[in-house]
Amino acid sequence: MPVLNESSFFTEENSAEIVISRNGNAKNERLNQIMASITRHLHAAVKEIEPSQEEWMAAIQFLTSTGHTCDNWRQEYILLSDVMGVSMLVDSINSRRPSGTTENTVLGPFHLEGAPAMEFGANICLDMKGEPMVVNGRITDVAGRPLEGVKLDVWQANNEGFYDVQQKGIQPDFNLRGVFRSRTDGSYRFRGVKPRHYPIPNDGPVGQLLNKLGRNNRRPAHLHFVISAEGYQEVTTHIFVPDDPYINDDAVFGVKESLLRDFVHIDNSAKAAEYGVANPFYEVEFNVVLAEANS
Repeated sequence: MPVLNESSFFTEENSAEIVISRNGNAKNERLNQIMASITRHLHAAVKEIEPSQEEWMAAIQFLTSTGHTCDNWRQEYILLSDVMGVSMLVDSINSRRPSGTTENTVLGPFHLEGAPAMEFGANICLDMKGEPMVVNGRITDVAGRPLEGVKLDVWQANNEGFYDVQQKGIQPDFNLRGVFRSRTDGSYRFRGVKPRHYPIPNDGPVGQLLNKLGRNNRRPAHLHFVISAEGYQEVTTHIFVPDDPYINDDAVFGVKESLLRDFVHIDNSAKAAEYGVANPFYEVEFNVVLAEANS
C-alpha cells in the first residue's frame, strides 16, 4: 500500500498549488508558466467570490454560449476580450514602440483576410451609401523618410454602423474594405464614407453581459487600418472622430488621443471633382510613422 501524503490531497486552502503541481511534467515550460499564473489568479478569484453552484453553472453556460456564437464571420471570444479590456492590454504590452511612431489599438472582431487590392484613390464603398469621405496621408519612418509600397489594409462600418459581414445579402461582400499601397513619396489615398458610432453586437452573450452590467455598448466612429511593410513593425490601428458622443466611453477601450483626427467638412465642387466624390464631402489626413522591426 502506498504511503499517504496528506499534503498532496486537494483542499480549499491549497487548491491552486495542488493543481499547479500536477502540471510539473508539462512538455512546454512557457505553457507551464502560463497555466500556473492563470490557476493562481483563477482560484484566488473563486475564493474571493465564493460562487454558488448555480452561479458556477451560469458561468459555464455563458462560456458555452460564447463559443457557440463564434463562426467564420464572427469571433465572440475576441469581443469578450475587447469589452474586458484584455485585448487592449495585450496590444499595449506587445506594441511598445519608440516615441513619435503611430500607436496601435485593437483589431476588433470583423477583420477579414482577402480584401481586394485597389488603386490609389479608389472607393471602398461599393453600394455608394453614406456621406462621401476622402482619406489622405503619407507613410514615413521615424526619420521622416517616405516609405514606398507599404500595405494598408483598411475597413470600416457603413453609414448605419454595420460591417458587411453583419449584413450578408444586404451589403455587397467586401463592402468598405480594401488594400492599398503607398506611392514613391509615401502617399496614399482612398475614398469611403464618414463613419458613425455603432453598437457592438448585442444579440449574443457578450452584449447581454454588458446590458446586465449597465454598460454602454457603443464604439465611437472610426476607421480600421493594418499597416505593414518588410523590415518595419506592423501597426494595427484606428482613426477616430474626435467629437463623437462616445469618444470618452468606448465599449472596448480602444481610443487613444494620438489617433483622434479632424474630419473636415469640405464644400468645394472643384476639389470634389479632383477627388472623384460628390460635393460636399469630408476630408481626413492620417500620416503614419513606422518603427523598424528591430527597434
